[in-house]
Amino acid sequence: MQLVVGKIGRAHGIKGDVSVEVRTDEPELRLGPGAVLFTDPASAGPLTVESGKVHSGRLLLRFAGVKDRNAAEELRGTILIAEVDPEERPDDPEEYYDHQLIGLDVVLLDGTLVGELTEVVHLPYQDLLTVRKPDGTEALVPFVTRIVPTIDLENQRAVIDPPVGLIDLGQAEVAAGDEAGDGAGDGEDAEAGAGADAAGDAGDAEESR
Repeated sequence: MQLVVGKIGRAHGIKGDVSVEVRTDEPELRLGPGAVLFTDPASAGPLTVESGKVHSGRLLLRFAGVKDRNAAEELRGTILIAEVDPEERPDDPEEYYDHQLIGLDVVLLDGTLVGELTEVVHLPYQDLLTVRKPDGTEALVPFVTRIVPTIDLENQRAVIDPPVGLIDLGQAEVAAGDEAGDGAGDGEDAEAGAGADAAGDAGDAEESR
């Protein structure tokens, strides 16, 4: 099975190094020296990692045969793909490969079906789960323990506890409307009370309008 593990960015220096946008939780394994990677487009590879280092928070790799800046720039935008045994599991039991998650049923805490997990979106600050709902629309769910407390691979489901409005925008609108209504009611009561305190007959005048 093939997994996307990185994307090549700009060239760095003049000796063929490139910056890499990491898309794996195991860069030491997938992008370490000696790793052989397939590419998209296929014509750019396969590429063998010759060396790597972290510079200013970015991973820099040098590939065998890429000897100068011009050759490195030609690789810009190339997707790096690793061949992985489909039975392989991450060392950390709290981590999952994308292929383990895609296709899971997504359900609420009470078992209500929300939809199907169709994609894992890797962003610099966190991962997002794309959920396709029965009506064909999609929702993005932050892949954090507070919102996704359980991944049950045995029963092929992901259990989520989303905040109001994350899955159903209508719920957020209703909640906002309720809060606005409560606020307006409180304001009216306060204003009426103030009017009553200001003048003894003001209440009668207000009612007659």
